[in-house]
Amino acid sequence: MKRNVFWGILTVLLIAGIGAGGGYWYAMRRMHTEMSAPPATPTDSPTTTPADKTETSTDRKVLYWHDPMVPGPKFDKPGKSPFMNMQLVPVYADEGADQGKITINSRTLQNLGIRIADVKEGHMEMGFTATGAVSVDERSLTAVQVRVNGYIEKLYVRAQYDTVTRGQPLADIYSPDWLAAQEEYLVLKRSTLPGADGLAQAARQRLVLLGISEAQIQRIEQSGQPAPRVTVHAPDSGIVWELAVREGMSVNPGMSLLRLAALGSVWVNAEVPETEAALVRPGSPVTARTSAFPDAIYKGTVAALLPDVNATTRTIKARIVLANANGRLKPGMFATVEFGSAAKPALMVPSEAVIHTGKRTVVIVAEDGGKFRPVDVEAGRESSDMTEIRKGLTAGQKVVASGQFLIDSEASLKTTLTRLESAQSPGTNDAAPGKHTGSAKVNVIDAAKGKIDLNHGPIPSMKWPAMSMGFRVEDKSQLSNIKPGDEIEFELRGEPDKDGDYTITRITRKSAKAAK
Repeated sequence: MKRNVFWGILTVLLIAGIGAGGGYWYAMRRMHTEMSAPPATPTDSPTTTPADKTETSTDRKVLYWHDPMVPGPKFDKPGKSPFMNMQLVPVYADEGADQGKITINSRTLQNLGIRIADVKEGHMEMGFTATGAVSVDERSLTAVQVRVNGYIEKLYVRAQYDTVTRGQPLADIYSPDWLAAQEEYLVLKRSTLPGADGLAQAARQRLVLLGISEAQIQRIEQSGQPAPRVTVHAPDSGIVWELAVREGMSVNPGMSLLRLAALGSVWVNAEVPETEAALVRPGSPVTARTSAFPDAIYKGTVAALLPDVNATTRTIKARIVLANANGRLKPGMFATVEFGSAAKPALMVPSEAVIHTGKRTVVIVAEDGGKFRPVDVEAGRESSDMTEIRKGLTAGQKVVASGQFLIDSEASLKTTLTRLESAQSPGTNDAAPGKHTGSAKVNVIDAAKGKIDLNHGPIPSMKWPAMSMGFRVEDKSQLSNIKPGDEIEFELRGEPDKDGDYTITRITRKSAKAAK
């Protein structure tokens, strides 16, 4: 009998222990779940998420879902934000007109110095200017050569770039070949033998082929004596572009003594930007000015657009031919060339209104009610501080012409202007500049990592709705005075850190009376 009583008591104790252990395990599991999950709002139900409830309670069309704190990415279905510990918020079709717009009050507009300009139709001047350097017209270069062996006995031109005129003596050359040819001609000319006249004419033609001028041959015929030295004359006026001989040097057939460059016309090799190359065509009229003669205007034409692009400057050389009758333009001078082109109708905005981000070209459109929105455009040419807009705008719209430094993207613009407006509106936020205040209930505390999870109420200064999310605490020691379930007031910075976390700078536990 005692043995049966003992085993009965032992069985009751075992059952009680198992029940207590199971209850403890269930209670701890439920507590952990409640601390980790976002607390339900009064309108939530155990089986319906806020997004689901919104869809079932209204017939409004949902365009997409997004995270209000990271408004850029868009999602095609509801769920939890991958950025914050909160549900995605729907954007409805009847709200779509204002999506991406930023509203700025008139006081802020004035303080920021934002200037508005009209999108207007006009005629875009297609001309442009380019710089270049004057050089000789290489088609006018003349080589002075000899066709016999000989020696330079006297040189009349002694330096490069000396100016010469047509017919001017250049050098006296002694050549045995020339002397022998002259003697042969004179002998045949004086001969009375049959057939001597024909041979004399052949000898005279030989003198011409050896390079002796007609005037020199006539002097030989008049004097009846051969000239041991022959003078080489300038075939045209110009400058000595190259000088290859000196007095006493020997010469041989085909050797260039010097090269002459005529300056009646010159070239200007203008550096045309690659983007303007389509406007340059051979035969197009141009005008040029030089810094040496700023009041003089030289007219010319485009001779050619050279098939060579400078990889460093991204320019193409345009060969311009300018008339230079007075010879004032010298090789090496800098010139500014104006390329003219007929104006064409275009939609234009001030060039300063166009923002080039590298991948996009954007303008900020100003709408009624102080609203602004970024618009992608296709920009064309620039002329006189105006830029052609090919796509994206219509005449009559207004764009922001100054103050775009505040704009980096739609999200950053919205954040920046929100802070500016809140800072200028009295009573909106009592925190220090750049900081915001709120109240919350503590969910979970991780003192080792300096993190805290809060169920906070709306924060109007940051346009945040009530939600549950985690924060980083700047001073970990402040976590020692609070515990899960406490009602607190806090102050946080308006910008996330490099890890994307918002930082709480101050935590104050509400009084016991307020907590109740």
